[in-house]
Amino acid sequence: MFLNKDEQELTEEYLRRGYIIRPVADQKALEWIRLKIFNLSKNNDTNDIPTDINYCLNNIHESITIGQLNDFRLKMIVGINAESGFREQYFNLARPYLDTLVGNELSMQLRINLSIQFPGDESSLLPVHADTWSGDSPFEVVVWTPLVDCYGSKSMYLLPPEQNKKLENTFSLRSDDSSEDLYQIISDEVQWLEVKYGELVIFNQALPHGNRVNTEHETRWSMNCRFKSVFTPYGDKKLGEFFEPVTLRAASKTGMDYKLPEIL
Repeated sequence: MFLNKDEQELTEEYLRRGYIIRPVADQKALEWIRLKIFNLSKNNDTNDIPTDINYCLNNIHESITIGQLNDFRLKMIVGINAESGFREQYFNLARPYLDTLVGNELSMQLRINLSIQFPGDESSLLPVHADTWSGDSPFEVVVWTPLVDCYGSKSMYLLPPEQNKKLENTFSLRSDDSSEDLYQIISDEVQWLEVKYGELVIFNQALPHGNRVNTEHETRWSMNCRFKSVFTPYGDKKLGEFFEPVTLRAASKTGMDYKLPEIL
């Protein structure tokens, strides 16, 4: 492959680990995103929100109850996806890494997701799963970006590729297992990701991943969005319904519009 040294190292790390953790490529874009989310949180019809952005995000559970959380989160998701330029700014966080790992003609998920996980909250769990198990394309990657430092159970876990191969070899025997049964089988082998604010994760969503009860004393805020090459196969999430092209190149545009002239 005609990759330079940095591209080769990034590629090899992603293939070996199933993910990469890197500083965001555009710090100003991250600060813009974080401030937009902070301002949206203050505009929600909730209790008094702290005015310090770091304290607010890490301790939002002091101002909002678990019973209010789902409505609060849904309003936040509507708000960020209605914000002009939000998706482009999010794309800019990971653009050079996506260029290496996925390609320079990309489809991006139409809506960015936001997760907010309070300490001790069992209602915000994401059981172990791989997105491909429910019909997603194996050609997709997820860009996962925290708005606070994520560590321990305040983060997410992922089963690395080598360990996943062992699981897949016995998968046919697991048809009666619950997601909790499955997690207990792999719990000693999953990799918990430590990701600081200012960093992002790009991971292979075909690998089992999820979260557990947040036993830390702070709230987790993280965003995620899927990307894939425009021209690789789509799963249940189709182009135009779930994805849209964001970096289609001139030669592809002319090629897609081309029709061979008819000879009479």
